[in-house]
Amino acid sequence: MTDIRGKRILLGLSGGIAAYKAAELTRLLTLAGAEVRVVMTEAACRFITPVTMQALSGNPVHTDLWDASVPNNMAHIELSRGCDVVVVAPASADFLAKLALGLCDDLLSTLCLARECPLLLAPAMNLQMWGNPATQRNLKQLRGDGIAILGPASGDQACGEVGMGRMLEAEEILEEIEACFQPKLLGGKRVLITAGPTFEPIDTVRGIANISSGKMGYAVARAARDAGAAVTLVSGPTAFVAPRGLERIDVSSAQEMYDAVMARVAKADVFIGVAAVADYRPKEARGHKLKKGTGEITLQLQPNPDILGAVAAKRNAPFCVGFAAETENLDTYAEAKRRRKKVPLIAANLAQHAFGADDNQLVLFDDQGRHELPRAPKIALARALIAHIARLLPKK
Repeated sequence: MTDIRGKRILLGLSGGIAAYKAAELTRLLTLAGAEVRVVMTEAACRFITPVTMQALSGNPVHTDLWDASVPNNMAHIELSRGCDVVVVAPASADFLAKLALGLCDDLLSTLCLARECPLLLAPAMNLQMWGNPATQRNLKQLRGDGIAILGPASGDQACGEVGMGRMLEAEEILEEIEACFQPKLLGGKRVLITAGPTFEPIDTVRGIANISSGKMGYAVARAARDAGAAVTLVSGPTAFVAPRGLERIDVSSAQEMYDAVMARVAKADVFIGVAAVADYRPKEARGHKLKKGTGEITLQLQPNPDILGAVAAKRNAPFCVGFAAETENLDTYAEAKRRRKKVPLIAANLAQHAFGADDNQLVLFDDQGRHELPRAPKIALARALIAHIARLLPKK
């Protein structure tokens, strides 16, 4: 089951070329099991037709404040009642200004004022319009009113310029919608997370690494952010884009990861070591490419710093969570690691079933015993892990 299955989402479109992305967003929402109702401004209908949005949503599209087909002729009331969230994508500069001032001269702006549910806005406009002081004042007012602003991003714009103002992609907006339904179990907490592999150089072009993709660590970072935490992600080399709204620190080697963690751990309430950190590194990394010879080559290896152990041993250490990837004897080795590192929680899995996969299966070990999380998508497991951590955190 997805995070938004059965949710009733009202999707509003104001005028802008980014309206084409709303079509893909509607498709993704319906595939995820949400019920989507679409409301379009007159300007939005200039960029994409109501017929398109009706075909994708499976529901009639509303454009008129005076729609006689709506009970009592009160479309702004009838459409907003019973919705779980209102999302406006794209939200033009004009539409942001209306909401900031409380103006409502069409169906979409009127129902936004009459709603009883959260409102999410995905701005889309030219970079100069985005940077204009009036727009920035309006955004400050909207945030102060408790309205969530999603993006925008920087990139190519329809006018041919490049800069801030590009609307988020449909997949990114979908993630933000899912996040708004997550309980804020870690609200006010600061969470430090490691993710991905490490790379230990042999020379300037070769090194020792592992097959960790970083998917689980990035899922945990997203789940912690969605739970209301301020997240810092220390990431080894991966191809993933970090979830929006968190701080990402890129590192390569285990020593760099150790240094980055130790420089930030004093401010953390929770530390989650998901990264697959190499246990050893070459004793001597050559400053040039080693030429291929005809015989064998011998590498001397030395231990890398123990990041989880070092964090757990600190005075006033944060709540520490480790990960254990084993190939056999999962329970025995994972619980032994937990006791050896002196951490309250270990999440363990079989490496052959986890690295690179979209789903996983975890077993959690804490002072109360063994807790099995059945195979599921990694984001679902990450949310379950965050909920378990929240239950174990000291109550103030």
